Amino acid sequence: MKKILFAWVGMNDIKAAREDKDDNLGPIARVVSEIAYQRLVLLNNYGKEEKVPDYVAWLQKKCSMMIDLVDIDLASPIDFAAIYVAAKKQVERVFKEERGRVVPVFHLSPGTPAMQAVWIMLGKGPFVEAELIQSSREQGVQRVEMPFDIYAEYIPDIQAGADRRLMMLADSDTLYELDLSALIPRHGIIHQCGAMKTLVAQAEQVAGRDVPVLLEGETGTGKELFARHIHAESRRSNRPFLPVNCGAIPKDLFEAEFFGYARGAFSGAVKDHSGYFEQADGGTLFLDELGEMPLDAQVKILRVLTDGVVRRIGDPRERQVDVRIIAATNRDLLAEVAAGRFRADLFYRLAVAMLKLPPLREREGDIHLLLEHILGQVNRELGKEPGYKQKKFSINAKNLMKRHPWPGNAREMHNTILRICVWCQNEVIQEEDVRRALLPGITEDKDDILSRPLGEGFNIQELQAFLSSHYIRRALEESGGNKSRAAALLGLKNYQTLNNWMVKYEVEL
Repeated sequence: MKKILFAWVGMNDIKAAREDKDDNLGPIARVVSEIAYQRLVLLNNYGKEEKVPDYVAWLQKKCSMMIDLVDIDLASPIDFAAIYVAAKKQVERVFKEERGRVVPVFHLSPGTPAMQAVWIMLGKGPFVEAELIQSSREQGVQRVEMPFDIYAEYIPDIQAGADRRLMMLADSDTLYELDLSALIPRHGIIHQCGAMKTLVAQAEQVAGRDVPVLLEGETGTGKELFARHIHAESRRSNRPFLPVNCGAIPKDLFEAEFFGYARGAFSGAVKDHSGYFEQADGGTLFLDELGEMPLDAQVKILRVLTDGVVRRIGDPRERQVDVRIIAATNRDLLAEVAAGRFRADLFYRLAVAMLKLPPLREREGDIHLLLEHILGQVNRELGKEPGYKQKKFSINAKNLMKRHPWPGNAREMHNTILRICVWCQNEVIQEEDVRRALLPGITEDKDDILSRPLGEGFNIQELQAFLSSHYIRRALEESGGNKSRAAALLGLKNYQTLNNWMVKYEVEL
């Protein structure tokens, strides 16, 4: 695991470089002259006026590590909102570049009080594995131990009052108990990140234009929720909204389901039956899983969209229908068109207004809102049963869930929280409750480790070494390199036992 130092460039650092005295190195140079980190990330909000690159050149003489200078444009050095966003973005960037094998070290001494406070919130919130340090001429370099946990996940809005709200949240040690009902809009799309705000605004704009809409996004990103919102905001809101899962309709029943049939049209047709288009007449037909629709069915759908008429099976009459189509897919339809699995003419007919919904892992600041909202839903659902205790998250449990990638998005999150609440007997959900409920990552690897054939080179010792080294590395990553905690995660007695295993299986920290 690489230890990487993060710090804001402070005025005391710049002055130290100008004076260039051995007894006054400044907070940052004092640290890097004593401790060798793999990398130093310097955040600079001074612009060009203080000649910070000259300071970096001076600092480079004091250490041999790579220095990454990042210019940050802040309207004010005490703007909590902007500082939080900028600092968190840079830490996440480094995690991505280093593939997560990072122990971040946040230097509290340089910068403004607002910058110092944000480092503490990041170190006690999203990056609980981080180390906090401070330095001074009198005391040298010291590790800072905070005897408390705070939940610091807050992504500020660009609006008046953001700093006041941040201070209010930072001062609260019971943020997870706050009533979030005021943040739930009437359409039920829980969000506060910029990307989702833009999408909701676009959905409301297109709702008033009676054109087809194509919603793209991974499973569980809320495509039907958006479709219902568009319908509710349209002139068709008092008419039917009919959701249809195209992937659940057998190919031989497709025409009957969508277009209907006349009595006697085939065996079992004992009465006239209207299809989906007629049932949704005047309203909205939501075609979910559009990419699963067979090619021959696509031709028939296209004709209805072009002519606005349907004809039931066994009925010579044509019926006029007025239906708005909102379609959704988790596939890349343009790639499907290129591969010949989806008709180009139908795609362009439906893709008049396209909205691409982001997965949870890209929705900065929304996960903690969704966790609280879904937990509230589950508490209400299970609260109807006798003996159920209303649940709330502990800080560490919530932070663990925030770091989960949620490949199944909100649907996976709901089912995970439901599992937690079913099995957890206490009122406060702990880390171990979350770990038991999270599903292992889905993989396309067909080489099932439990089903390998015996003989022909099978070696159980090699297999044991592979598994042991894998889980040792995973425990070290999840514990941020803390061997005592990693040993506990692995069920080992103490960190000395873990050290022996690391030597045996050649695992390096």
